[in-house]
Amino acid sequence: MSSSAACGRLEIKGELNIFTAAELRLQLLEAIATCTELEVDLAHVSEIDSAGLQLMLAAKREAVLRKLTLRFTGHSPAVCDVLELCKLSGQLGDPVLIHSPS
Repeated sequence: MSSSAACGRLEIKGELNIFTAAELRLQLLEAIATCTELEVDLAHVSEIDSAGLQLMLAAKREAVLRKLTLRFTGHSPAVCDVLELCKLSGQLGDPVLIHSPS
């Protein structure tokens, strides 16, 4: 995960899974603690599992508790597939990418 110079944007690259969740959790919590608005770019996530999904849900919950605006954006195909499978696109999806049912 890399952060931009201006507080408020994190980019996750590579795997978002059980092997990376602990480290990413610390970085997300630090960003949430220091920002009033945070965008998490998921465009370069190559793999996500249930631990990654739990991390996203926990970050969203923490943001609500802190009255922080948290947006997940740029969802990679891997992330979109898992969110769709778990029916969480409405909660964790990028509003630009969410399609209305026909």
